[in-house]
Amino acid sequence: MKKTFTLNHEKIKYPRMVDAAKHEVKKYLKRERNKTLPVDADYWAFDCKFGNTAEEAQVVHVAEINNHISEIEKQGLTSFYLEILARPAQRQDFDEDDGE
Repeated sequence: MKKTFTLNHEKIKYPRMVDAAKHEVKKYLKRERNKTLPVDADYWAFDCKFGNTAEEAQVVHVAEINNHISEIEKQGLTSFYLEILARPAQRQDFDEDDGE
């Protein structure tokens, strides 16, 4: 998903547009996580970028997306750019010998 969300509409109030953007992101993540994984993968990892525009987008963690959208709402901005790319990933093994 590479999308610029606009948060202004003539009939829909600003807070509802922000909620709709958050809901769309949540729905996209759920849809991607439900896709079948390749045999060698354990889970879906997400590469995310967030910014006011596509050129200003910074790498963020998937869990921070809602916080960034809330920050946009506090600033009163009318649009933001979000990029989410799903990729299969494997969990890293933790060696107990390395921790000592």
